Amino acid sequence: MDHYDSPQTNDYMQPEEDWDRDMLLDPAWEKQQRKTFTAWCNSHLRKAGTQIDNIEEDFRDGLKLMLLLEVISGERLAKPERGKMRVHKISNVNKALDFIASKGVKLVSIGAEEIVDGNAKMTLGMIWTIILRFAIQDISVEETSAKEGLLLWCQRKTAPYKNVNIQNFHISWKDGLGFCALIHRHRPELIDYGKLRKDDPLTNLNTAFDVAEKYLDIPKMLDAEDIIGPLRPDEKAIMTYVSCYYHAFSGAQKAETAANRICKVLAVNQENEQLMEDYEKLASDLLEWIRRTIPWLENRAPENTMQAMQQKLEDFRDYRRLHKPPKVQEKCQLEINFNTLQTKLRLSNRPAFMPSEGKMVSDINNAWGGLEQAEKGYEEWLLNEIRRLERLDHLAEKFRQKASIHESWTDGKEVMLQQKDYETATLSEIKALLKKHEAFESDLAAHQDRVEQIAAIAQELNELDYYDSPSVNARCQKICDQWDNLGALTQKRREALERTEKLLETIDQLYLEYAKRAAPFNNWMEGAMEDLQDTFIVHTIEEIQGLTTAHEQFKATLPDADKERQAILGIHNEVSKIVQTYHVNMAGTNPYTTITPQEINGKWDNVRQLVPRRDQALMEEHTRQQQNERLRKQFGAQANVIGPWIQTKMEEIGRISIEMHGTLEDQLNHLRQYEKSIINYKPKIDQLEGDHQQIQEALIFDNKHTNYTMEHIRVGWEQLLTTIARTINEVENQILTRDAKGISQEQMNEFRASFNHFDRDHSGTLGPEEFKACLISLGYDIGNDAQGEAEFARIMSIVDPNRLGVVTFQAFIDFMSRETADTDTADQVMASFKILAGDKNYITVDELRRELPPDQAEYCIARMAPYSGPDAVPGALDYMSFSTALYGESDL
Repeated sequence: MDHYDSPQTNDYMQPEEDWDRDMLLDPAWEKQQRKTFTAWCNSHLRKAGTQIDNIEEDFRDGLKLMLLLEVISGERLAKPERGKMRVHKISNVNKALDFIASKGVKLVSIGAEEIVDGNAKMTLGMIWTIILRFAIQDISVEETSAKEGLLLWCQRKTAPYKNVNIQNFHISWKDGLGFCALIHRHRPELIDYGKLRKDDPLTNLNTAFDVAEKYLDIPKMLDAEDIIGPLRPDEKAIMTYVSCYYHAFSGAQKAETAANRICKVLAVNQENEQLMEDYEKLASDLLEWIRRTIPWLENRAPENTMQAMQQKLEDFRDYRRLHKPPKVQEKCQLEINFNTLQTKLRLSNRPAFMPSEGKMVSDINNAWGGLEQAEKGYEEWLLNEIRRLERLDHLAEKFRQKASIHESWTDGKEVMLQQKDYETATLSEIKALLKKHEAFESDLAAHQDRVEQIAAIAQELNELDYYDSPSVNARCQKICDQWDNLGALTQKRREALERTEKLLETIDQLYLEYAKRAAPFNNWMEGAMEDLQDTFIVHTIEEIQGLTTAHEQFKATLPDADKERQAILGIHNEVSKIVQTYHVNMAGTNPYTTITPQEINGKWDNVRQLVPRRDQALMEEHTRQQQNERLRKQFGAQANVIGPWIQTKMEEIGRISIEMHGTLEDQLNHLRQYEKSIINYKPKIDQLEGDHQQIQEALIFDNKHTNYTMEHIRVGWEQLLTTIARTINEVENQILTRDAKGISQEQMNEFRASFNHFDRDHSGTLGPEEFKACLISLGYDIGNDAQGEAEFARIMSIVDPNRLGVVTFQAFIDFMSRETADTDTADQVMASFKILAGDKNYITVDELRRELPPDQAEYCIARMAPYSGPDAVPGALDYMSFSTALYGESDL
């Protein structure tokens, strides 16, 4: 914190030695402060018609110092001393310092003697204290004050401007854009901010100082060179100058706010007066409408016709729907306007509005209450009158409707009650007739109320002097007489129905008993016939034995079933006896079942005929299943021998191809003997095929005596033949390779031992990694580096040209023989050609036939081109043709 600035403690100056030390560090600051503070003092002293030229000299007598304090504070100080003596000057300066102290400012190390003596540093410190107290301390922005408040005000005002970032009161103002931004923010017409450049601070500062002095009455307290020159401009000088901006703009804003406030008050007053006029007019119109409407609502003149009363009701509804709602809205708006007006008057400290006599809100509410009361009474009267007229019309119409409904209901009821349909009805029909009659009695009792209502309505119409009462009375009497007759007929029919019901109940019980026993017996016979005729499909002897046992159990139940049949027929005979004895007129058959005694006897005879047929079918099937079981056992016994034999042979062949017992010729002879023994086993396979054909013809689909099927045996046999043939071929190829490459038997054994050692899964092949390990074990230098991988890839392309990912033993020995063979190489063979040719470059056909066996000679001759050298001889063959015939073009 600067030595003049301590707003929290009101210590505006530090000890003198600190202040002096600061000044001694940078004398330029003292010069700049002297200029700025002088200009600031003169800006206030000019209001009193004076100014200073030298800040430390002109304040020595204290007179202009006291005058400055009176101007900036607006208060009167004690009367100054006019004497020229030192004591007078000290007295005046003390009065000024006492006034400063009375404002809560604590002065440190500043005394009147230093000011009188013209101490420049102390004088500047005192002026800075005055500036802080009267120009900066009262600045307040967002709960911050003094220096922080002024800085925050600058930041808020310059925030929208690019390239302006006010963080302090020294280097943030060097480019001059901060001053220009403050002026443009409040008086944008004074500066064209868009044309300013950050790299031209001199122009920016001079523009701001000139505009502020000319248009804002802010004296030019700073020079552009004083701000641009030093690395860090004087903070107090800039704060002093910027505070003038704050007070200049805040004063203009206060004046504008005052003008706006006056305009707002005038506008509110005009609006309030208009609201008063609107209220008076609206209240008058509403009261007049209520006065005209109430007499119409109080008119109670009755009408003689329903149509006239309906028209009055419709007029009232139009009033409610069309005429009243706008008035309700006007009343609501009137109250809203009144409340709004009172609120506005209260907020503006104006007297409350008092409407004209009789137009208060309470007066309007009272008048409105009277309107609604009249409206309610008129509505009730209308409804009562309409109800009265409706009542007469309704009663007459109700009588006619009820009478018509009753007469329609009674139509045909007397004829129905006199019927004798029960004489030929069955028991169920009698019960149905009884229930129907009970329902009719309930319906008759229910209609009792309607008859009573008809009589009551006729009585009320008589009491109300209905114009058509005679016809109503005649119709009512007829209805009552008919009602009494229906009651008598109903009782008579009930008694007849109950007598007939008792007579038929006994027969019905016998019918029910017959039905209860006949139905399950009939179902039993139908199920038995279905089972006896059902075609069965069995596959084992156990299944047919189970069917036979079940059939025997069924035959054991037949005597009891015959007894049940005779008992059921006895019930039917008893019914026939009762009908004949009591002469009952039976209108139909048994209502509980359609099963007749004839059907029972017919089905029983059918069951007895089907039993021996079932016996014969079961016996035949039992014989067939015995034959099938024999075929299963026969096939299973052979398959259980042949299947393991094939598996054993496969394993033995695999061992022969892997193990190394004797020479390759011994292994080949052993394998051919094995092949002969396998082929000699073919008759047993054929015999099994025959047994399998018999099983298929017998439609036998499973065999518990073996897990082998003919398909398994066939596949195993074919694999066995293929394996022995392939193994023999492999041994033959190994012999050819050995002989062609000159590999010894010991080398072959070594190759086989190495191959078998790395064939971990005994599959007869090596994977790439197994093959690589095998080569390393044989002495090949195949490293894990890039060169080793490339060499191994070359070898794999030789032994596995089809890229199957495996290496067979034949490919292995072909590779090894190619790498190790030391005889019959291409060079040796071609050297032999040169021996036969002698000094010539060719060999004749006759020489070739003389030196080689016939078949080999003809083989070479057929594939060689004639000699085509410069001294060509007919029938001669050249070196190149001989080489191509033996090794092909790839080895040339």
